[in-house]
Amino acid sequence: MNTEKLSNRLEAVTNYIRPGARVADIGSDHAYLPCYAVKKGIVPFAVAGEVVEGPYQSAKKQVKMEGLEDQISVRKGSGLEVIGPGEVDCITIAGMGGALIASILEDGKSKLASVQRLILQPNLSAISIRTWLIANGWELIDEEILEEDGKIYEILAAEKGEPLKPYKNKEQGLLMGPFLMEQKSEVFRNKWLGERKNWERILLQLDKAAYSSETEKRKQELKEKIKMAEEVLEQ
Repeated sequence: MNTEKLSNRLEAVTNYIRPGARVADIGSDHAYLPCYAVKKGIVPFAVAGEVVEGPYQSAKKQVKMEGLEDQISVRKGSGLEVIGPGEVDCITIAGMGGALIASILEDGKSKLASVQRLILQPNLSAISIRTWLIANGWELIDEEILEEDGKIYEILAAEKGEPLKPYKNKEQGLLMGPFLMEQKSEVFRNKWLGERKNWERILLQLDKAAYSSETEKRKQELKEKIKMAEEVLEQ
């Protein structure tokens, strides 16, 4: 992967950036995504944010090597603290857990007033992001699921709007993704067939465990998830 050819996962993220947007890529690593977006003419300006010294230095080096220092500002800091109010209108966060992405958005809420679109790619727990979006007035406008190098990734794009609009069944939608449920791609089916198998395995183990209210609660949660997945997969 380099600034000419991104991974399928990161290229899919850039497909949701509106042409002409000013973008902040949080957790930018080598700044491949902002470099690619600028070089392709998708965006005129980008911020590459990194909290860790090593990746921060890698991003600075990459941007300098590409001659893009006038268009990409590499900054060190935690989450959205690397951007000023009104500075960008699109934020991308890719390659982290869903709970971490949600906490970054929560901690940086004051920076989101001018932001028109969020493009988020969790490695796991997309439900944490969907839950945050609903609670904070963001409407999911599209989703994508893809497999790369044996791992499955989801991409969520959201704008300010009607948070519950995409959800026909809120609980199922939060867990599995309202757009992904409609599309029901082969990758989606494989993901949830695998999840269901895993839940059934855990349920068998819990059936053998000593009784406790906590165990019973966990068993009930798993049964509900299995039922939701079966309903969607068998439609």
